Amino acid sequence: MRDVAYHDGLRMLARRELSESQVRQRLARRGHDQDAVEVAVSRLKDERAIDDARVAEAIARTEVVRKSRGKRRVTQRIESVGIARSTARRAVDEAFSAIDEDSLLETALARRLRATETIADDAEFGRLYRYLVAQGFEIDAVMRALKARSVK
Repeated sequence: MRDVAYHDGLRMLARRELSESQVRQRLARRGHDQDAVEVAVSRLKDERAIDDARVAEAIARTEVVRKSRGKRRVTQRIESVGIARSTARRAVDEAFSAIDEDSLLETALARRLRATETIADDAEFGRLYRYLVAQGFEIDAVMRALKARSVK
């Protein structure tokens, strides 16, 4: 029965990278007992099929490059899959080491503004402010970027 949990875990990991916490939850949901889950997860970790640091790095790259998200939002996303805060921070620091955060913020803002170059009114300013802060960007950087695009 323990091999069944291990093989189920391997099949899950063949489809996509999962954190240790996600594998545990999914194996338990499939009806495997706690002992079988522990043995399977231990074996998968020993074989490096489960590696939370690798998963954190993959999530960080995706969130930064494809979704143009700020540090705070990327960290939250990594932690939401059950990865330790320290591992999440290392992955985020690594992902942002080669990225200019101001240009990332500009990319997110430009995507939201679409064809217009300037912010027309206070309502749009507020909407963009809320969006960018929710995307994990620092408030000071958001204010600088928005003020530079405002019509006065």
